[in-house]
Order: sequence, then structure tokens, then C-alpha cells
Amino acid sequence: MKSDFLIAVTQLAAERNLPRDMVISAVEAALVSAYKKNSTPGSGDIKVVLDPNSGDVSVFQLKTVVAEIEDESTEMTLAQAKRARKGTPVAVGDVLEFQLEPQLAGRIEAQTAKQVVIQRLREAERELVFAEFSGREGEVFTGTVQRSEARYGGPVTLDLNGRAEAILPHEQQSPYDRYRPGAKVKVMVSSVERTSRGPEIIVTRAEPGLLRRLFEMEVPEIYNGIVEIRAIAREAGSRSKVAVMAAQDGVDPVGACVGLRGIRIQNIVNELQGEKIDVIQWSRDPAVFLSNALSPAQPLRVDLSPDERSAVIVVQDRQLTLSIGREGQNARLASKLTGWNIDIKSSAEIEYERLRTDIEEKEAAASAVAVAAPEDAADAPGPAESIDEVASELNAMQEIAAVIEPETEVAPAMDADIIGAPDLSEPVPTPGGLSAEEILALESLELANQQQAAEPEEVVEEAALDEDLWKMPEASGGLTGIRFAEDIMGDAPRGGGRRRGGGRRAPQRPPNRRGGAPPTSRP
Repeated sequence: MKSDFLIAVTQLAAERNLPRDMVISAVEAALVSAYKKNSTPGSGDIKVVLDPNSGDVSVFQLKTVVAEIEDESTEMTLAQAKRARKGTPVAVGDVLEFQLEPQLAGRIEAQTAKQVVIQRLREAERELVFAEFSGREGEVFTGTVQRSEARYGGPVTLDLNGRAEAILPHEQQSPYDRYRPGAKVKVMVSSVERTSRGPEIIVTRAEPGLLRRLFEMEVPEIYNGIVEIRAIAREAGSRSKVAVMAAQDGVDPVGACVGLRGIRIQNIVNELQGEKIDVIQWSRDPAVFLSNALSPAQPLRVDLSPDERSAVIVVQDRQLTLSIGREGQNARLASKLTGWNIDIKSSAEIEYERLRTDIEEKEAAASAVAVAAPEDAADAPGPAESIDEVASELNAMQEIAAVIEPETEVAPAMDADIIGAPDLSEPVPTPGGLSAEEILALESLELANQQQAAEPEEVVEEAALDEDLWKMPEASGGLTGIRFAEDIMGDAPRGGGRRRGGGRRAPQRPPNRRGGAPPTSRP
């Protein structure tokens, strides 16, 4: 029947999730410390053996066989060893064990043994954790958030399967992640280091390797090797590009990664808190690969420079901003994905550069001809004008046109003011030696004088009209009593001459919608 001590050891091993042999070794080391503290000085080295089956404890004193004794508590001569081990061959350097009678330990010895057991078990746990995670860099684990200082730029502490603690540094965190205590997140082991406080496990959520592992978990074709991930470019939390290719014929690598109705890629996006992922087709042709890498833009052509490993990509004018992306993100990710330096230009910019190059070449050719044959160049017309000279001439012509236009508009206005002007197309005799322009000016002056002379007459008529208006006509012999304004005014015209359409008109009523005559006004 097992002793209570052995049952306690077995229970302790189960609680700590440690091997039973490791716990027994820790208990033996604790008993050694307790015996050394309880024994008298000079007792030497002590060894304690715990039987795992019966739970019995055996105590031994260790002594080394030497030629000359320096410490009697730990050493003995060869002759003493032969007498102690009769019939057993003994040589110098052997270690002999002498069994001692176990003694009951006091309170102090028991407390010392307890501390030693706890310390040894903690060290055993650390060694076990280090051995478990030291060779698993790059693997993905699901951790539970214990403490988070990400808001203040600090690390996040995670619990991995209840056996180890991992540290998520601030630089390895995704900018858009929110770490709340108790939340489950998937992290990738970046490194495992041994420190004085035990193994330190560093995890990450910003490395491209995490995205690769998530694709292997969600896409069986990638896990089985049917589809291969050739390159990954990632800006954590914002956008990523993944280049894939099929290892077997008849397999659509992009469709396999996206899944039916995007279910596979959506699971990865949800795990990365909404990070956008572009899955593109990898190609051996650099031009095709670069064109695919700029997705969703569609380039017109790709000009490669293999020596410099750079490329000029021409896109439509309306897709220039789309190909560059927000703050250059799309072009930057495409460059990381392909490993090429990318220069994106619009078709209009390329056409302008081509025309400019042609003009410069023509100017250079003309200059070379002029230098080679200066005499012929003097007789021949000069070289083609440059762009700046043509632009200056156009500006000068526009300024001249702006000055001429107002002068041309004066003639119709003068013709409109002159009444009865003769037709200048026919020859007109010029009396007194006057020119046609002078005669036209005299006629316009006479017309202006006539108009000024006509204005006072109108004023006089208006004044006379006003005086007649206030004269009271004589009443007829048989009419007496109240008179109306119509009788007073008589036949005098209503309204002064000065009001020429300036008075207010009575609003006209809209016609009847039923087609009838408009209603008459009441007196």
C-alpha cells in the first residue's frame, strides 16, 4: 500500500503538470538540504533516495577514496575503503556510500525542505517550458490576454495553453488590434530566450510569417503543397499582398485561397481585425508579375531594366492614383513583393517626355549640322524653334489680339448712333476738299445738336400740359352738387408726360382654367 508521502508526491506532479520522476528528484534534493541542516558539522555529503513504489526514504553518506586524507568528513584512505568493503575491489577515486539512520526533522528543517521543493519545482517547470518552446519558433498558438499595456506603448502578456506566459512587445503588435483581458488572439512564436527569471517567449502579430501560417491553417491546398506561397508583402493592420502559384496543373491558386464566396479569406481577415489582403498570381515573367502586383490597377505596359532591377510601369491617367495607392502604399507593397524598384507614370506623362525628347534630338541634330557647315548654315534657314520660343511668340500674338479687339468693336457702335448715314461703299463727292471721315464727323455733330434742340420743346409741352391739368372747366347751367374727377379733368390726358412706362401696372389675373372668360372687375 502506498504511503501518504508518495500519494502527496503524485498529486503534486499532477497539479504542476510535471513528470513524476522530476517531482521525486525535487523532493530528494529537499530532504538532502533538511538532513544537512539537521546533522552535526562534519557529517559530509548526504544522499537521499526515495523509493517510487513504496515511498521509503533511505539516507546515505558519501566518501571519496584518496591516497592522503585532507577532509575526514568526505574522504577516506584506500585501506579504510578495503576494510569497509570486504571482498569488493576498491580503487583510489571511488565514491562509497554508507547508509545512515533517518532522523526526524524539526520545524526549521521541514520549512527548509518545503522551500527547496518549491524552488526545485519552479526550476523544473521553467526547464520544461523552455524545452517545449525552444524548437517551435514560427508556430502559431492561441493565447489569452492577461495584462495589456498597449495603450501606453507597453507589452501585452499572454497565457499560452495555461502552461507558459508569452510577451507581445509593442513593436510586434498590429496598430488596429485591441487587447482586452480574457480575449483570445492568435500569435506566432518569434523567439525563446533563457533569462534569470526563466524562459522568455516572444510572440508577434506583425510579421508576414503569421499570415503564411494562417493561410496554411485555412487553405488545405497550401498545407498539402498543391498551392505554394511564393512571396508575401505586409503592412500589419492595413494591407497585405500574397503571391501564389499552383504546383499541379488544373488548379486555380487564387480561387483556392479565396474560397467559395470568399469564406476562406474572410476568416483570415477577421482574425487580423479587418486587414485587407490581395491574393495575386505569381509568374516567372517579371513584366507579368509586376503587372499583377499592382492590382487592382491595370497597367498598359511595363518597361524593365534588368541590370538595375528597376521597372517603369505605364498606366492610364485615371488609374494613376489607384496604382500608387494611399500614401504610396500599393506601389510600396508591390515593390516589396516583387523585389523590383517601381516607377509609375501616366500615359500623358510618357507622351510628353517622348515629344520633348524628339524636339531635343532635332535641335541637337540641327546644331551639329550648323557646327559642321557654318557657311551653309548661314544661307539656310535657322534650326527649328524651341518650345520656349514658340510659347513666347504665342503669348505676344495673344497680347496683340487683345489690343486689337476693342478697336474693332467701336465701328458698329458708331454706325448705330448715326441716323441716315450715307453708304461709304459708293464714292461721295467731298466739297471743300474734306475727306469722308471729316464729313461723317460733321454729320454726327449736327445730329447731336438737333437732338439737344429737341429736348427743351418736350419740356415745354409737359409744362403746358401740367398747367391745363389744374384749370377748372366752367360748370354747365343745369348741373349742381357733387362732381367727379372725370368731370373736372375733362378731356385732359391722364398722367404726366414724365411718366414713360415708369408706373406700376395692375397685376393681370390668370385666365380661367375651365376655358371661360376672365371675371370682370367690379366698379
